Amino acid sequence: MPPADAASLSPDERQASIASSDPVIPSMSLPPNDDLAAAIRTIPDYPKPGILFRDITTLLGDARAFGRAIDALAEPFAAAGIDKVAGIEARGFIIGGAVAHRLAAGFVPIRKRGKLPHSTVRVAYSLEYGIDEMEMHVDAVRAGERVVLVDDLIATGGTAQGAVTLLRDMGAEIAAAAFVIDLPDLGGADKLRGLGVDVHTLVAFAGH
Repeated sequence: MPPADAASLSPDERQASIASSDPVIPSMSLPPNDDLAAAIRTIPDYPKPGILFRDITTLLGDARAFGRAIDALAEPFAAAGIDKVAGIEARGFIIGGAVAHRLAAGFVPIRKRGKLPHSTVRVAYSLEYGIDEMEMHVDAVRAGERVVLVDDLIATGGTAQGAVTLLRDMGAEIAAAAFVIDLPDLGGADKLRGLGVDVHTLVAFAGH
């Protein structure tokens, strides 16, 4: 695993550290993406009738599947000089923190308004039935830092679009956005691509 003082290393040194470390679970023993999909529980009619809720807690509770998901999300950026991983509240904290550790990068929590103790920057974003706000600390990223945005799922893309705006307003370079689950029928990933963001996803489910 990366040394304890990895945060003090240059991006090139951090990536060399990653390349020389063995993952906790060898890649050859990990299940394919089809098995990742099977590890995600589907709950019908939650949180309202007609919705199929994709519950990743079953994936998180499966050590092999969780390790496979984190390795697969991090692998495309292993040599990309990533400075920070930004995770969207709340499940993006779990996934994003693990990806940041795998890349020897810092982690930035993007939270709902009023949840962070220090001075913040804020942006409004669209929800299905209205507008909400998200924020991050003013010193969370520096101009020019390369950031991967991470969440568990992308659906309509409103939250992710807000996070992209927030990070770019702070001068960050968004290297990509990465999600465990894509709901392509809702078009969120394509909206991010329309903003010039490279999008990586592991599994896709049809419908809502």
